[in-house]
Amino acid sequence: MKCLLLPILLCFSAITQSAPLTAHAWAVTDAEGRVFQSENIHEQRSIASITKLMTSMVVLDAQQDMLEKIGKYTRHELLQLAIVKSDNDAATALCKNYPGGRDFCVTAMNAKAQDLQMPNTHFVDGTGLGVMNISTGEDLIKMVMAAKEYSVIVAASQMSEVKIKEKKKWLSFHNTNPIIGNRYQFWVSKTGYIRASGGCIVMMLDTQLGRRIVVILGSKSTHTRIPEAELLAKKF
Repeated sequence: MKCLLLPILLCFSAITQSAPLTAHAWAVTDAEGRVFQSENIHEQRSIASITKLMTSMVVLDAQQDMLEKIGKYTRHELLQLAIVKSDNDAATALCKNYPGGRDFCVTAMNAKAQDLQMPNTHFVDGTGLGVMNISTGEDLIKMVMAAKEYSVIVAASQMSEVKIKEKKKWLSFHNTNPIIGNRYQFWVSKTGYIRASGGCIVMMLDTQLGRRIVVILGSKSTHTRIPEAELLAKKF
């Protein structure tokens, strides 16, 4: 466990005594990625749908037509669904329609991870359903900082719901992070869960203490990841 200041360590001690964290790995940093407090951030773990942040980045890097229809939705709508609803079909469609197809998409994801100096990160698909989509807390801090530079990802991360018109009716898809739209200013947010990963979330948000990046990996469930992330964001 790393700690920069004694008051932070004492504060963390008080938190864990009253509400123990279930996350196996976590970190809180400032906007530049300087770690205030962390646990097991060098440990490789499955990251589930946090993968979709990288999928979205490489799709945007490819500079494809965002208004092109892919099935029922535009590429832009699919990206919103992947970030907000964490929709696996949307992520699959984005990767399948990447230049060269799915394999080229995954190759681009792994190449970008290397470019971002994320040596302990590897992707096998664009959804995060594969247990071998793996990373570390340390690497994911870098991924969040990179995602912040994409205005489309930031806009999607700030949406409490996506509304898409299909024929004559509007469909609403709620964000898997229920805090969004209720409190804090978010810049990046992506949740994840498969059995191998446990509850996961990465986010960059503005708090009363300043802008913070929070990474939670291996939380007990989808119900514990958000409260634990918010608790850390408010305390460091």
